[in-house]
This record gives sequence, C-alpha cells and structure tokens, in this order.
Amino acid sequence: MTQEKAGKCGTTSKAKMPAGEVLDLAGLVEYGAGAIVSRTLVGNHAGTITLFAFDADQGLSEHTTPFDAFVQVVEGAGEFTVGGEPFQVGSGQILLMPAGVPHAVRGGGRFKMLLAMLRAGGGSTEA
Repeated sequence: MTQEKAGKCGTTSKAKMPAGEVLDLAGLVEYGAGAIVSRTLVGNHAGTITLFAFDADQGLSEHTTPFDAFVQVVEGAGEFTVGGEPFQVGSGQILLMPAGVPHAVRGGGRFKMLLAMLRAGGGSTEA
C-alpha cells in the first residue's frame, strides 16, 4: 500500500496510513516469532493509535503512562492487569486503562490489539 493509493483525501501530516481508504485492521500488522510487533497508525498532540500483534506468551511488564489507554482486542484474547486487577479481554471487547494506574498485558496465545493513547486531562467532550 502506498500513499498514492490514498485517494482524493490524501493523508494527514501525522498519519502512518492513508486517509480516505477502507483497510482491513487485523491485516495491517503481522505476527513475529517470539515478538511483539507494533505499527503506529496515527499520532498527534492528543495521543496515538497503534496496532499491536503479540506472539504467544509475549507481553509488556507493569508500567504507568500519563495517557489514558483505550484497548480494543482485534483478534484472539489478551490478559490485562490494571491496578492489580486481572482482566481477560477477547476479540471485539474493549478495556480502558486510566492514566497513572499501573498496568500490564500478556497473551497466552497470539493476539492483536488496537491501542489508543489519549492525553489525560484534556477536557471533556461529553454531550
């Protein structure tokens, strides 16, 4: 896929993917043997959207971030710990990991997730 295929809409300045084109989300990142593969799709001052592919038994150790982390599992299932509480999140399910709260992720088997990192304290957009 090249930027020329993006169509009339083009791309945004921080996009790592074409705008104005329908894409297969799970197909945008492949599994790597014994690895975690990531692809940042979009990033700006408010945060980033990154797609991850975790090979079996791969994970991220406990850490905190200054961003709210919104996770959507795209394929398979992941094991998440947020503030010491475990969660099993499967394909099509979502989980919010609040800014400043320790969290970790691990896959028993292979899984893919979409992670939106949103700057905390940016004000409410609720209607």
